Formats: sequence, C-alpha cells, structure tokens
Amino acid sequence: MIQHNYIEKTYAGWLGKIIGIRLGSPIEGWTYDQISKIYGDIDGYLVDYQDYAADDDSNGPLFFVRALKDYSYKIGEITEKEMGYTWLNYAPENHGFFWWGGYGISTEHTAYNNIKHGIDAPRSGSIEQNGLACAEQIGGQIFSDCWGFIAPGEPQLAAEYAAKMARVSHDGEGVNGARFVAGCISAAYNASSLMDIIEVGLSLIPEESEYYFMAKSVIGYYTSDSEKDWRKCFKYIQENFGYDKYPGSCHIIPNAAVMILSMLYGDESFSKTLCICNMCGWDTDCNAGNIGSILGVFVGIEHIEDKWIRPVNDLLLSSSVIGGLNITTVAQSIELFCGLGYKIAGVEPPKDWKDILYQDNYFLHFNLPKSNQAMRIKSSNKSAEITIKNVQVEERRCLRITANRLQSDTEVIVYHKTYYQPDDLHDSRYDPAFTPILYPGQTVKTALYNRSGFTLYARIYIQDLNHNKMIYSDIYQLTDEWTELEFHIPDLKDCLIKEAGIIINKNADTKINDKVLNVDMKYFGFSGSPSYNINFAEERIENYGFGHSTLHKEISQFTCKNGLWELDKEYLSGSCCDEGEAYTGYYNHKNYTYECTLNPQTGNYHLMLFRVQGGVRSYAFGFYGKDTIALVKKHKYFSILEKKAYQLDYKKDYRLKITVNNDLITAYINGQRMFEIEDNSYLHGQIGLGVLEGSHCHFKEVTVLNED
Repeated sequence: MIQHNYIEKTYAGWLGKIIGIRLGSPIEGWTYDQISKIYGDIDGYLVDYQDYAADDDSNGPLFFVRALKDYSYKIGEITEKEMGYTWLNYAPENHGFFWWGGYGISTEHTAYNNIKHGIDAPRSGSIEQNGLACAEQIGGQIFSDCWGFIAPGEPQLAAEYAAKMARVSHDGEGVNGARFVAGCISAAYNASSLMDIIEVGLSLIPEESEYYFMAKSVIGYYTSDSEKDWRKCFKYIQENFGYDKYPGSCHIIPNAAVMILSMLYGDESFSKTLCICNMCGWDTDCNAGNIGSILGVFVGIEHIEDKWIRPVNDLLLSSSVIGGLNITTVAQSIELFCGLGYKIAGVEPPKDWKDILYQDNYFLHFNLPKSNQAMRIKSSNKSAEITIKNVQVEERRCLRITANRLQSDTEVIVYHKTYYQPDDLHDSRYDPAFTPILYPGQTVKTALYNRSGFTLYARIYIQDLNHNKMIYSDIYQLTDEWTELEFHIPDLKDCLIKEAGIIINKNADTKINDKVLNVDMKYFGFSGSPSYNINFAEERIENYGFGHSTLHKEISQFTCKNGLWELDKEYLSGSCCDEGEAYTGYYNHKNYTYECTLNPQTGNYHLMLFRVQGGVRSYAFGFYGKDTIALVKKHKYFSILEKKAYQLDYKKDYRLKITVNNDLITAYINGQRMFEIEDNSYLHGQIGLGVLEGSHCHFKEVTVLNED
C-alpha cells in the first residue's frame, strides 16, 4: 500500500540526494586527514556554487529508471538486456554522464563498451567478463536510489529492480550494494528508526557476503562504543575495511562502511549524518548522495534545514544525450519516480496529482513544501528587495513573490531559464549539454493573485539569445483573484529562447512608497507543439570543461552522442569513423514536418533523424549505402524499413523532408515522395542529424513545422 505522503517523501529523498552530491563534490576522493586539516568540522556547503552542473550520481538514477518507460515497468518483464540498452540510449559515448576512465578501469566505461560491441547484460557487468575488481567498484550502489523511490515500503521489490540494473555493469559486492541502498530507501518510507532501515537493507543481501560482514562489524563496534565517537569508529574502518584492503580505484566496501557509520552515529539528524559522512572522506559525493536519499525519505522535508535547500534552488541539470531532458527541477523529476511508483503498485494517484504525474507538458507547480521549481528573481531597481517563497494559501501551495524598497519605475521579474550556456555553470565535470525547453509556436501560461493592496500589471516575456531580443505578451491587470496570463510565442526566425518569465510593475498613477508588492503564482508552464527553424550561421561553438577549455565543446542547442561536429559558415559539419549523431528539438513532439538540406562530402551514409528518443531509439531517412536512399529504424542497430536506388552526387544539395502523423511516416527528397509507411514503434521524439561508416556531410536549413 502506497503511503499518503509518498510524493512528499520522495521529494525529500531526491532532494536529499542532490544536497549530498553538492556537499561532497568539492572533496571527492579526499582522505579523512586532508579534510580534517583543511576544513576541520563540516557543518555546511564547502563551495558556493552558482548553478551546479551535471553529476554522475544524479544522472544514473534519473535516466536508468527510464528503462521502465521505454520497455516494461513490471519486474517480471523488464530484462537486464533491455536495461543495458538504456545505457546506450541515454549516455553519450566517451563523454558526459559518468566517468570514462578507461576500459577495465572505469566499471561504467567497461560495461558501456561491452554492450555496444554485442556483450549484452548481465554478462556485460559480470566477474566472468570483467574480473572481480572492475565488477565490485562503487557504481553498483550510487545509481540505485531510483529503485527505492519507485517501490516505497517494498524493499524486496526495490532490491530486485536494483539488482537487475546493477548487473548491467557490476557483479558480486557491487550488486549487493545496489540491493542494500534501494532496500534501505524503500524501507525508509515507513520505518521507525535508522537501525531498522539498516537491518532491512542487510536482510536483502547474502549473509556470507563481504558487504554483510562489514556492516555487521561496524554495527558491532557502534554497539560496544560507550563514547559514541564516530572518529574512533572510522579509524576501525580504516584498519579493517580501508581502501588498501580492496582492489580498484573506488571499491564499494570502504565507502559502504562510511555510510553505515554515518547512519549509526548521526542521531537520525539529516545534517549531522551527512556532515559525518563527508568528514570521513573517500567517495564523498557518492556516499553523501545515497545517505541523503535514505535520510531525506526517513525524516521528511520539514527536517531538512533551509541552509541545504536554498542554494540548490530546486535546479537539476544533467548530461544525457537528450538535451531537453537535461534541464529540469528536483520537484519535476520526482514525478517520473512517483508516476512509475503508482503504476507498479497498481494504485491510482491522488486526484490533485494524477494530471501532473502523467502530463507531457513542461509544467511547474508549487504543490511540494519548500519547492520553488528553479524560478529566479531580478529587478530593474538594484535596491529593490525581492524574495520568492513556497507558501500555503488556504487549500493550495503557491509561490509568493514579495518586494519592497520599490521605486516608481521598478519592475519585478520572476523567470525560468529555458537554456543554459557554459558561463551559467560553476563547472562541467560531467559534460552537460542542452537543447532549449521552449520554442516558437508554444504557449507560456501562468496564474497570478495580487495581494498587494494596490494596482499591478504584468506581462509574460521571452528572451531570444541569438538576437539578444525580448518579446512580450499583452499586458494584464492583476486583481485580488486569480488572473490567468497566456502568451502564444509567434514565429521567430533563427531563434533560441534562453529564458521565459513575468514582468510585474505598478500602475503609473499609484504611489508605492513604503508599500510592499505581494503576488502569488499558482503555476508556470509551457504547452503546445513548436514550429521553428535553425540557421547554423546563427549558432556557435560552446566550450565547456574546467576553465571552458576546448576539451568539451558543443554546438549551441545541440547535444552530440558521438562523431565530430563543427560549424562551417552556414553548415553544420558532421563526420565519424563509425557513427556520428547530434540531436535537438522538443522531446515530446509527436506530429511534425521536418526538413533539412544535406550536402554529402564523402562516404555513403548521410541521414536526418526524427522521433529521436535517445541514442538507440529513433528513425532516420537519407542516403544509406552506395547510391541507395532508405527509411530506417534504430533499436540499438539500424534496420531498413524501405529502400530504393538513388544516385548520390557529392557536394550537391539535397532537400529531405519527413512528415510524421501518428503512425504514418512520409519521406521526400527534392520534393519527390519516396516512401510512405506505417510504424508505431516511436510516436514522439527530437530531431537529429547523422553520419555512419566514415561518412562526412554538411547540413543546413533545418525547419520543423508542427502538424498537431
């Protein structure tokens, strides 16, 4: 039976995970002695990040769980092989998402390459294939939080899901760690103590395992420790379960021991437990992330201090191949977990959550305590004091915008970033990349309530990055009742929307000295399907990496799975040794017409991709083999749906067009209809460009027209 506060508990757990990652990141890999010498006791964040970039610890749970959406959410139907394909679908190749430390060194890198080359899961992560050291590194547990979130109060079920996914890359103690973490999170939804949670987690792994022996040893030390001194317990761990006792660069056992220690000595306090976990050292962000999930679910959002929540700003950035999914919020992303949780349990969500959990639009609600959905504030008046806060108003929660020290011409701006660039981020340790989440042709909506006691006006705006231009809606008068504002974004040529928001100002005839602006926001969201174009002459190379070096670069508003992608005047140049794909556009777009000009340079494979749902789930149309044009479908590998002979001339423009309408796909080249077929494998997705088998192609004049 799912708990009445399931969604709120899951939000607290997932937020706890993000807090733990952020807290541990600056000292990841440090020893206890280094941390003690430099920082002493830790009681808060060590670095004041601006916007925190993507991290492997959050990438994994957020995208691996999507296997249950792409295949089956039933434990008896989803297979390890399908879970392995999920890795290829969402993780870029050789950059981003997780640590690409080398085959046989990085467990995840090893598993990814195994699957790509036909060694499917579970063999891809087995000791038989990769050896003991590689199979038992820490990744088995650090990506397993999601399985606890989707099976609340069902630790055995959570452990079974976790074990299936863990076997994609791990084996032995690596799988035991996945079962333990997922089981603990699941148990935390209705447990009465942390000790109970630990015991439930241990009941899910073999008693003869090293993981079980280590945990029982640490519990035994704690039980006999009359002083309850965690530092002495950590010394015991160093001596008996330290890094020097196990192979590999980051073995699971020492880090799991730190997790057990912190849960035992943390007095069931979120803050104390996470700080102890970090002061021990080793893989701090991974350990604190898992502990944050367990403690967050256990204590609830009301027991997580604002000092941890406020800097996160509810923002969650990722580094999958789907750039539109890489921009989300902590509150939004728990809808994925809980939507699956209700389906798995066979339970209808509460009435006020049902539409939110299963809708396709980008919708920001404020139903969760302390959530501000990554909304931001600024003002035309630097002296204005503006705050936003999640508040309860009668029977609903909303976002309250408050401002004082106003001047006659003050504008209060509340906005949401719809695209990120390198300068927005503190760093890019896991190579984030983004496509916009808002496009021309879509509609921005919000609802505001004026509680100020004087007349206010508001209008929606968007900002076009490519032309540094603001576009505005009509002006609305705000009253002491809910006023709905709406802005249908017009056709904007060569546009990239970087932010959308609301500008609030007063009636010019109203004196506002010593008055306080007080406005509530019910929701903020984007709906409808886009129509847009991309002119590569307006795009740019965006350099990421530490110091924004050229080690990681992306084409603006594109993500790259693999291959070499460069801008060449009005062209996007794509080449590869085996495969190259780049994606953009609205992920949930269903019916559209997509046109692109291809100018083949060399090789025989030049493609436009459509309904792209990731690196192994898409359709493509174009030149596919020597003097052959084809319509193909990809599920790990491409398979031909239809093909015809067609002369390919190099350095000549070909205008390709695809129209998708539900399951009907129609393909044209230079105005000539080539194929019309029905296929319902993929009914939504981004657009993209691709080359295969050493080909090189120039692409230009990308246009997408909505057909809904």
